Amino acid sequence: MKRYPEADLVHAAGLAAPAWQALHGARLLVTGATGFFGSWLLETLAHARRHQGLDLKVAFLGRNPQTFLAARPHLVGFTAIQGDIRTFRLEHTFTHVLHGATTASAALNQGSPEEMFSTILDGTRHLLSELEARPPERLLLVSSGAVYGPQPRDLSRIPESFSGGPNPLDPSSAYAEGKRAAEHLATLWARRTGAHLVVARPFAFVGPGLPLDIHFAVGNFLGDALAHRPIRIKGDGTPLRSYLHAADLAPWLFRLLAEGRAGEAYNVGSDQAVSIADLAREIGGMAGVEVVIKGRAPEGVLPPRYVPDIAKARALGLDVALDRPEALRRTLEWLHEPEVP
Repeated sequence: MKRYPEADLVHAAGLAAPAWQALHGARLLVTGATGFFGSWLLETLAHARRHQGLDLKVAFLGRNPQTFLAARPHLVGFTAIQGDIRTFRLEHTFTHVLHGATTASAALNQGSPEEMFSTILDGTRHLLSELEARPPERLLLVSSGAVYGPQPRDLSRIPESFSGGPNPLDPSSAYAEGKRAAEHLATLWARRTGAHLVVARPFAFVGPGLPLDIHFAVGNFLGDALAHRPIRIKGDGTPLRSYLHAADLAPWLFRLLAEGRAGEAYNVGSDQAVSIADLAREIGGMAGVEVVIKGRAPEGVLPPRYVPDIAKARALGLDVALDRPEALRRTLEWLHEPEVP
C-alpha cells in the first residue's frame, strides 16, 4: 500500500487540531475503518499521535483488520477487532464512537439490495446493542447525502432541513433507505440512553486511496488518466456534483464527533458544483488525455444535481480548505508517484 502524502496528513491533522483536546485521553472506536473513509481517519490519528502528542486509545473494526495493518506497518498502537458489523463482540468500553461501517458499493446495492440494507441497519442495531450497557459520551453516525433522495434540479444546494427522501418502492434505494433508517434507530437509542449523537451526511470525495474502478465517476476518470487512455462519458456529462478532498473530510468528521450538537445532522462535502463533463475536462487537461462525451444534453432541461449546502458545518468553523483543482492535482500527483517498498 502506497503511503498517503505527508503534506496531506499534515493538512488533515492540523485542521482537526480543535478536536484533539476534546479527544485527548479518550477511548475511541472506529467502525468501517478499512475503507476509504476509515483509512484516512486512522492515518490522520496516527499522524497526530506521532507529531502532535495526541494521547488517544483507538480500536477499529474490520472484516480483515490484520491484512489492513500488514499493508500499513506505520499504523502502530491501534487495537484491531475482527468481525462483521452485524455480529462482532466488544470486550471494552469506549468514550467516543465513530460509526462508518458500510459497503459503498453500487454493485452490491443493485445486485443484493437486501444485503446492503441489512449491513447498514442491522449493523447499526448490533453496534448500539453492544454499546447499550455503557454508552459512549459521544457517537458520530456517518450517514449519507443519499438520505435526501433526488435533489430538486432547481435547488442549487441541498440543506439538512430538506424533507424529501428516496423512493421506498425502488429496490435500488436500499443504501439510501438503510441510512435513513439507521439515523432514526440511532436517534431513538440516543434518547433512551442519553448519549450525545451527531449525524454526518457525506456527499462525494476525492483523494489518495479512492477506488478507481467502481462506480465513482471521479475515480474512473482518474483511472483513465493514470492509464493514459481517453476519458469516455457515456451520457451527456451535465449532472452536477461536488468533491471534497479526503484530507478535508477526515478533520471534518473528527470535529463533528467532538463539537457537533446533539441530535443534529451536518452535511459533509464541498459546495463547489461542477458538471461531470467539466470534471472530466479538468482531469483530462491535467493529465494530457482526450475527453469523449457520447451523449447530448436535452434542451431546456435542468441537469441532475448532488451538491450540499454546508452552512451548518461552516458555523462550526469547517470549510473547503482544498478547492477542487488542488484536490485533483494532489490526487493525480500521488497516483503517479512510485510505490516505495
